[in-house]
Amino acid sequence: MSNQQYGFYTDTSRCITCMACAIACKQWNGIKAGTVARRKVHTIDTGTFPNVTRTFISMNCMHCSQPACALVCPAGAISKREEDGIVVVDKDRCIGCKYCFFACPFGIPQYNEDGMDKCDCCLGNGVPSGGTPHCITACPTGALKYGTTSELSELVAEKTVRFIGVESLPSSVVT
Repeated sequence: MSNQQYGFYTDTSRCITCMACAIACKQWNGIKAGTVARRKVHTIDTGTFPNVTRTFISMNCMHCSQPACALVCPAGAISKREEDGIVVVDKDRCIGCKYCFFACPFGIPQYNEDGMDKCDCCLGNGVPSGGTPHCITACPTGALKYGTTSELSELVAEKTVRFIGVESLPSSVVT
C-alpha cells in the first residue's frame, strides 16, 4: 500500500464558471439533473460597487485527513481508504441519518433515495486510484488539478511564488 493522500486543487484565477466539471461529474456518475451534486461551483463576491471582484471555486468532498463524517457515522458506512486517502461511502450500510452532513465543515454530504452521496474521485465509475477523475479532464481552462497532497502542495507553492513575486520559497514552506 502506498499510503498516499489524493486530493483536488482549484486555481480560482482560471475558473470561468462554465460548469463543465459539475456536468461531467453528473454525467459520468449517472446522477439525474436537479438531484444531488458531487461537485458544485460556488461564487464569492467581494468589494463594493463599482469595485467588485468575483471568484469561482469548484468544490467537492475534501477527503479530509481525519474525516468528521466518518467519525460520526453510527452505521460505519463512511470510511477513509488507507491506500489513497479517498473517503468512500458504503451505500448498503448508510441509514440516511444525516449525522455526516452536520459534522462536515464543508456541507458536502447530500442525500437521495440510496442514502448519502458524495465525490469518490470517480472510483465508482471505473477510474482507478490515482487515475484522473472526469471533472479534471472536463475543465477547459485547467483550473482543476488532482494528485497527491505533495504534488498539490508544489502547485500552491508555485502559485504563491508568482503571486508575491519572489524568486522561490524556502524548501520548508513547500514541504
